[in-house]
Amino acid sequence: ASLAACGKDLGIELFVMDDGWFGTRNGDTSGLGDWTVNKKKLPSGIGGFAKKIHDIGMQFGIWIEPEMVNEDSNLYRNHPEWCMKIPGRQPNVERGQMALDLCRKEVRDYLFDSITKILDEGAIDYVKWDMNRNLCDIWSYSLEADRQGEVLHRYVLGVYELMERFVNRYPDILWEGCSGGGGRFDAGILYYMPQIWCSDNTDAIERLRIQYGTSFGYPISSMGSHVSVSPNHQTGRKTPLNTRAIVAMAGTFGYEMDLRKLTCQEKEEVKQQIQNYKNYYDLIHHGRYYRLSDAEKDRDFTAWQFVSEQKEQSLVCGVILHAQSNPLFMRVRVKGLEKNKKYQIESIQKSREEGEIDYKEEKNVYEGSALMNGGINLPVGCKDYEGFCFVLNAVSDPKLLK
Repeated sequence: ASLAACGKDLGIELFVMDDGWFGTRNGDTSGLGDWTVNKKKLPSGIGGFAKKIHDIGMQFGIWIEPEMVNEDSNLYRNHPEWCMKIPGRQPNVERGQMALDLCRKEVRDYLFDSITKILDEGAIDYVKWDMNRNLCDIWSYSLEADRQGEVLHRYVLGVYELMERFVNRYPDILWEGCSGGGGRFDAGILYYMPQIWCSDNTDAIERLRIQYGTSFGYPISSMGSHVSVSPNHQTGRKTPLNTRAIVAMAGTFGYEMDLRKLTCQEKEEVKQQIQNYKNYYDLIHHGRYYRLSDAEKDRDFTAWQFVSEQKEQSLVCGVILHAQSNPLFMRVRVKGLEKNKKYQIESIQKSREEGEIDYKEEKNVYEGSALMNGGINLPVGCKDYEGFCFVLNAVSDPKLLK
């Protein structure tokens, strides 16, 4: 609860309890599939803990992974036939998990009934539906041997049927899906869940390519994206807090870290980041999105842009990838503006970390045609992975149009 209180002070609205709250889930090899609250960890149950979070003034969410099961679970011991595995073969266990056979109605009914009890108890506002392994050992004991070619199709229909039941029963819950390595980021899931977690890889520099690629098929509003710790726990890369926030803003935006460990200076920066995201939420989620670089090929910087429907405002964001000695000016040519309108440029992300870019406060005004053809000079920094974020506002003040 102290972590939630810290988040509330910084302006965060939703607290999510991750894996480990259920069954004998003391590691990733046990308990999955047993959807009952672990009272040793949560003596007051989901309902009691949810109330604490709600009393702080935050919404409350939980993590689930309904489609998978650990061999070390009561569910598997009682119903080993509910897993997908080929008769006579040793099943392939990934991450200590096996896939439940969602072709079977009794499996879907078990998941719906057990998880519904949790959601009814806790007054849950958000649910992360995870999927952490690929499907293999494609075989269902519910079908004859000559019908096993139907299994994958029937499995997906089973997933949709289960999701349909959940979202119809809980229309006010925000549901987030999981990409499962990219294989689950699809329009079918978005019909039930308005956002999908792009990847467990939260390194901001890796995310430049992940989110760039995802944007070719899906809107920014659907991309789960968070600010995580530095050095990153997967790559070991050190990335400025400012940069991590700029990258996460190109999506649903959140924080997955122990906020209590931030310095006072960093907490103030987080407050500003959250306020910036709220200020430009409509522009990011409903504006037109432009890719200003090729994140797969460009080595100097990655940049993207949001433009409002009336072309009155635009947000230009990106990351300078490599510091250089005596560098040439880098320039980004923006898109989607009204060529005859005048736009005032202002930086909205200012880092407080020592040695990073010192943005000037001057607010220059240019015609849209100049910005689209001539471009904007990017700030010159002295470290790798420095982020930038400019807002372009159309102006009509005669004093600024001279």
